Amino acid sequence: MNSSLRVGVYVDVSNIHLNGGYRMQFDALRDFACRDGAHPVRLNAYLAYDADKAADDFSYRHGQRQFHAALRDLGYKVIVKNVRWYTDDNGDRYGKANMDLELAVDALTQCGRLDRIVIASGDGDFAYLVRALQNQGCRAEVIAFNNVSADLKREADMYMSGYLVPGLLPIKGEHEWGAYDSRMRGVCYHYDQDKGFGFLRYLRRICPELHVTDTRDSQSPYGTAFFHASQLPTGFDTRHLPSREHIFEFTLRPPATEDKKDPMAVELVQSNT
Repeated sequence: MNSSLRVGVYVDVSNIHLNGGYRMQFDALRDFACRDGAHPVRLNAYLAYDADKAADDFSYRHGQRQFHAALRDLGYKVIVKNVRWYTDDNGDRYGKANMDLELAVDALTQCGRLDRIVIASGDGDFAYLVRALQNQGCRAEVIAFNNVSADLKREADMYMSGYLVPGLLPIKGEHEWGAYDSRMRGVCYHYDQDKGFGFLRYLRRICPELHVTDTRDSQSPYGTAFFHASQLPTGFDTRHLPSREHIFEFTLRPPATEDKKDPMAVELVQSNT
């Protein structure tokens, strides 16, 4: 699909790595941001770098260089800020390398040449940035994993949990996402407390129609899977269901019988804990 839309992606790498997304695939993030054929004008990754540690630790220094090089190979501009070390009143040493200001200034100064901005971070400090970008005429989307600010979710034009995007956070297994016997992630959108069963919705593919959540619609990129309460994690309180906040990883199996159209979800575990 060809598109004239211009996209900017701004990744708060430290926040993502510390909150569930350590193995996030930056190429999949780019594909998600450009899902309708949009052109990635800006791909910015903001990272902290501990120069003191790098001076003495070859493994750290080599690993960081490899990581930065891999990001550049994918088309990202790597913006690095050195960790500054301080000593508190108790004599304990601590480091700081917050990149919030740099990310916000870049997004605001560059948004005039962008139609859509995707911020990869769960930091609530970016809620006001999202509003400011919207006031400049940009669509502002957020993607993150754990510990995501409720204010940030509310302000975003679209919030998507990174756990739900195919390929963004790899799952070990021999089968591709969406195939029977593959491990998937989804959210429970319906649960019958009396009968002890429910339905999970999962994203089958990345495409422009992410807003079509009704899986009965032929344009919907989502799928539905049936699950029984016995497949939930031990001790899980079903009073929390249905919920978009609880993300489950599960194995996708064929329908239980020929007269059933929905596949089954078994061996459920929580991803965002």
